[in-house]
Amino acid sequence: MIDINRKLKNFGPLEVLVLSSITYVVAMLLWTASTRSEVLQKANDIKSNHKSVVDFINDEVNSCSSNEEGSTSWGEKCNSVWSSDKIVNYVLNNIDLKNPYSIKKPLIQTSQDPRIQAEGKAGQSTDKGIIFVSSNNFESEAGSEWVVGTCIKSPCVAAGNNELVSVYR
Repeated sequence: MIDINRKLKNFGPLEVLVLSSITYVVAMLLWTASTRSEVLQKANDIKSNHKSVVDFINDEVNSCSSNEEGSTSWGEKCNSVWSSDKIVNYVLNNIDLKNPYSIKKPLIQTSQDPRIQAEGKAGQSTDKGIIFVSSNNFESEAGSEWVVGTCIKSPCVAAGNNELVSVYR
């Protein structure tokens, strides 16, 4: 018969630490494996939202390039400066954006610098899934840039964890 008391007598703090570390590592591996598909689905939803906004703006730019006297979908003249607030409001009201997180904020917002917002630089925290667009109006001159960015997953500053796209007129 096995003498348990003799086995436990040699079981000290180091053995407890090793056993608890192994248990923690195994539990974290199982948890990561079980939630991987959900995390990927959320990331894909965020990328889809971002792509929808970028494609919409690019479509408007292309449409206005062929008809400079026309109007945008949100009602501004093609050959004038486009208001970032009007674009954001139009997108919020007319494009179905999927909310992968329980975000209580609008899924698209203006920001002075979308690059910083999407990457979360300089100690700033950023919300995953929110699309940030330049708060500067989209100028009518050829070559005007408008930045669209979003954080896909934490840490946002890591490569591949954010999407940043420049849209040009």
